[in-house]
Amino acid sequence: MNLKNNKITVGELLDYAPAKAVIQKRFPMVMRHPMVGAARTMTLEQILSAASAYIPEKKLQETLSELRKV
Repeated sequence: MNLKNNKITVGELLDYAPAKAVIQKRFPMVMRHPMVGAARTMTLEQILSAASAYIPEKKLQETLSELRKV
């Protein structure tokens, strides 16, 4: 998948079933969060910036790699 240099929106990722499956598999708690709908207009770059404070860099990089393959 083309992540558009991490400028792809969360909404675009969630609308593409294979990408959504990767996110659900790696971060199941995120998919149940009440703010996931509000995050649809955020870019992947913005999400990564916020998530890096809570999620190990290795896990984020593995997720990006998997998303690029779908």
